[in-house]
Amino acid sequence: AAIRETYDIPREDNLKMRDFPTLAHVIQFVYDRRPDLAAAKPGAPAAGATQSATAAASAAPAAAKTVSGDMAAADAVPRRVPVPRLRPALDLCKPTGAALGKGSRVVVVSDAGGAGKALAGKLREAGVTPLVVETAGGAPSADALTQTLEGWIAEGPIQGLYWLPALDAPKAVADMDAADWREALRVRAKLLFAAVRALYGQLGAPGAFLVSAVRLGGRHGYDAAGAADPFGGAVTGLTKAVKRELGGLTAKAVDFEPGCGAEEVAEALLAETSRDPGAVEIGRQGGRRWTVGLAEQPVATPGTVSFGKDSVYVVTGAAGSIVSAIVADLAQAAGGGTFYLLDLAAKPDAANPDIARLDADREGLKRDIFARLKQDGARVTPVMVDKEIAALERAQAALAAIQAVEAAGGEAHYHSLNLLDTEAVKAVLAGVAGRHGKIDALIHAAGLEISRNVPDKKPSEFDLVFDVKADGWFNLLHGIGDTPVGAAVVFSSVAGRFGNAGQADYSAANDLLCKFVSSFRSSRPATRGLALDWTAWSGIGMASRGSIPAIMKAAGIDMLPPEAGIPVTRRELCAGTGAELVIGKRLGVMVGDFDATGGLDIGALKPEGAMLGKVAALGLYGGLEVETELDPAKQPFLDDHRIGGTPVLPGVMGVEAMAEAAGLLFPGLRVAAVEDVRFLAPFKFYRDQPRTVTVRVDYSADGADVVADCRLTGSRQLHGQAEPEVTTHFTGRVRLAAKAAKAGKAKVPDLKAGNAASAEDIYKVYFHGPAYRVMGSAWRSGDAVVARFAAQLPPDREPESSPLVAAPRLVELCFQASSLIGLAGEGRLGLPDGFRTLTVAAQPKGEVFAVVAAAGDGSYDVNVIDAKGKVYLALCGYRTMALPETVAEDLAAPLKQALQPQ
Repeated sequence: AAIRETYDIPREDNLKMRDFPTLAHVIQFVYDRRPDLAAAKPGAPAAGATQSATAAASAAPAAAKTVSGDMAAADAVPRRVPVPRLRPALDLCKPTGAALGKGSRVVVVSDAGGAGKALAGKLREAGVTPLVVETAGGAPSADALTQTLEGWIAEGPIQGLYWLPALDAPKAVADMDAADWREALRVRAKLLFAAVRALYGQLGAPGAFLVSAVRLGGRHGYDAAGAADPFGGAVTGLTKAVKRELGGLTAKAVDFEPGCGAEEVAEALLAETSRDPGAVEIGRQGGRRWTVGLAEQPVATPGTVSFGKDSVYVVTGAAGSIVSAIVADLAQAAGGGTFYLLDLAAKPDAANPDIARLDADREGLKRDIFARLKQDGARVTPVMVDKEIAALERAQAALAAIQAVEAAGGEAHYHSLNLLDTEAVKAVLAGVAGRHGKIDALIHAAGLEISRNVPDKKPSEFDLVFDVKADGWFNLLHGIGDTPVGAAVVFSSVAGRFGNAGQADYSAANDLLCKFVSSFRSSRPATRGLALDWTAWSGIGMASRGSIPAIMKAAGIDMLPPEAGIPVTRRELCAGTGAELVIGKRLGVMVGDFDATGGLDIGALKPEGAMLGKVAALGLYGGLEVETELDPAKQPFLDDHRIGGTPVLPGVMGVEAMAEAAGLLFPGLRVAAVEDVRFLAPFKFYRDQPRTVTVRVDYSADGADVVADCRLTGSRQLHGQAEPEVTTHFTGRVRLAAKAAKAGKAKVPDLKAGNAASAEDIYKVYFHGPAYRVMGSAWRSGDAVVARFAAQLPPDREPESSPLVAAPRLVELCFQASSLIGLAGEGRLGLPDGFRTLTVAAQPKGEVFAVVAAAGDGSYDVNVIDAKGKVYLALCGYRTMALPETVAEDLAAPLKQALQPQ
């Protein structure tokens, strides 16, 4: 079928595959049906059209192929930022299966700071035999380490590997020479690769583990301070890749604060080995456990920084098709600029006719190259031809970049050099500094990728892939010196962020670069550090050919359209911020969980709340997930909250659901406040049928408090749709603290109103049923509206004994009392839109009142107080959405009369 499509041959139903057993038969099949091709000799142009294309290419300079970007397409791709997320205490997590005990043998590659010694001692106390490799006096060579490990393997099984060299801080990069840099990475990353390669068979056994330790700062460099020791990024990237290759392996990269002591490090490593199979990246900071999640964030300040004709760019990997397109985009948008383009490829010759033939006559060009190579008398293979084509493609891309810059009115200076040549890179950058005195954007995009699992990857191959990114980065930093740099951009990959099978070297190098730009927040604050974790591109780039698109599709990963990827670098440079970004649409298996419940021990949780049903999982990228089925036939808060006859989840019960779910993983903390709540869409129970409410919670910290970002969602299977429709109905943030909020004092309004609206009059207008008729009466007191909490209300939930944490009926009192102001003024009811903060100090026992004051921004502030002014609940910044229909005048009149300003 592929042959017929390529050569435009009609289908013949009577053909049998057995009649074409060899390649020669297939070739003859083509010649029989396309005699016009039979006259063409191998290696020669097949037809006049090819010859014409060749002649045209020879007659004119090559016009390099360009691909344009589309900022709207770029903005349509989710902008994901890695962020630190809190993990629960280990006693709420599952065992990993890596049980250490008598008879276990584990390798400890030690540090110089004593953590390895402390760890070995604790292992011996547990009956484990530690096989220790010392590095304090100088790390062994890769061959020596391999030989040592192979000798230990011959003596018996090895259960796991503790890798600690990255706990030792190297000297500052500014004080390093190239040899220092390479040694620092050899000890941390390349020896780890050698160790994993030697132990690969052992690490694939049940109960095996790989636990590495780094000092990025405790949150993997994703906090305001950035990475403390960015060299640890090579270790974390490699550890993540090994986990992807050996899925059943317990693999963790544990990050510590710089000042964390040896004993504490050792205890943490042992604890992390035994529990929590749900996360690979673990941080230890401030007595808490952390991991790395993702958050979608829009560009906060687009266009803050401008680039123009006097902007200076240094770009590595400039002969790559993706990089070439990005350079063209930057030049066109800025109206020029000066670009220093660095690549290993030779400077392209615009007069080379073969460059134009890549697009006009690729197959004819291949035949010509075959013939040229054959003239040398050597045996020519398709690989040799493809190598020549690849060189031409790089020349074409480099030429496209040069021509785009010049067409925009800028200057392009192309330098063919090896990024591993420290002096050559230094010379170019010295020239840039001498001529301009600055670099506006340094873009390190050079790299190559060779996918092969660890046992099949030779150390020389690891070095080839790793060094061009890592050593090339050092040579750039070394060459820049004190030259002011506005922004430094590194091209990373999803392999660096998530790890990837077959890409241990690529993952390690990319995560190293990410941690280095993170470290700029402290080490080079005048330079914005930006890391772009690209997914594979379609259409252009290394991943767009061969079987990779099919593999990506099977893994549920979308390839990035060029028009969406090209403008991203420009957008982020102009935004004026620094960050690491994951650039891609669907990420498929990359964001899948390593464990069915995300490492959470569901049985260890104690869900006791009116809105707590089943705890499903703790997803790395989906957060804690709690599912609760609600039935209008059973729950009064649904049956008595109908709009147009349809039960609707009350906003106050949505807030209650978020507050209850948030407290699950931190049972020692109290709900101190609920903040930034938005009611986005009503959650309806169509045809009075039960539905499942899902609450997802992501945890972070704010000082001593834990903050839980919550999303309440619902799913419906609509007719004619293959996938359920998932809607986010409510969002909010729950603040957890060691102590509950204290009750304050407020001014007491007039509580003996002579002209009050009665509950009977109010609920002729309001739609609420008995359980939610929370206002006994309401009146005006100066500038405030006061509503008395109704007495002897029927149960609002089933079972009535289920505990509540966010006082939903008192909050409902605040909501309804606030809506009275709009009703009195414009005759319209207002439904909840959101609020800024809700603080519940205590549950009242006697008579209480809601006191509503209109704020200047159109929102309301409400206190629930007793007759002495004690504040039990405070709602600030409450906003409503006015319903379009006005209330009938005969129904509204009694309320207006009682609530009009005095």
